[in-house]
Amino acid sequence: MDSLARLAVDVHECVACPRLVEWRERVAVEKRAAFRYDDYWGRGVSGFGDPAARLLVLGLAPGAHGANRTGRVFTGDRSGDWLYRALHRAGFANQAASTHRSDGLELRGAWVTAAVKCAPPGNAPMPGERDACRPFLDREIALLGELRVAVCLGNFAYQVATDYFGVKPRPKFGHAVEVPAGGLTLLCSFHPSQQNTFTGKLTEPMIDAVFARAKAICR
Repeated sequence: MDSLARLAVDVHECVACPRLVEWRERVAVEKRAAFRYDDYWGRGVSGFGDPAARLLVLGLAPGAHGANRTGRVFTGDRSGDWLYRALHRAGFANQAASTHRSDGLELRGAWVTAAVKCAPPGNAPMPGERDACRPFLDREIALLGELRVAVCLGNFAYQVATDYFGVKPRPKFGHAVEVPAGGLTLLCSFHPSQQNTFTGKLTEPMIDAVFARAKAICR
């Protein structure tokens, strides 16, 4: 039988996309100066959280010097800082900090993952790479049998989610857009990237409102 543990091993060991494998491993060797003493993960990054989650948080892909370094999704970069602070404020996380795999972070009723499991050059997966990762997401959602709502961080994640749940026609992406998808609700949020947070396109009250709505749906 499939399991989240089995899925994690398969994600970690996957070498299906040569461009992504080459990039994730090269970044792990060359490193960023600030992390030159760190041992980079440099593999596929599996989802993380509560197996009984009602909330799914879906991102684009691991950050080259975030999750590709730490081995945990949305961990070790500013996007993760924003996300886990918001999850903590909404009651889905026991702490606001997300720095490394052994930092004590636990999620309650939430599961965080990415549509593409390997760090892509320029944060831009190719269509074939997105499609190659799709079976992992299919298995992941199937194993998370209590899901009620999925927060899609950015348009890429939203497109992947609407494709998975067969939403046609696809409503236009926008922050706080809410889309019914069978027995589950899709909630859109601008991605907590530095570009969005530094420019004020996404603010903490904006992301808090999305997770407050997600919490209400979960209840």
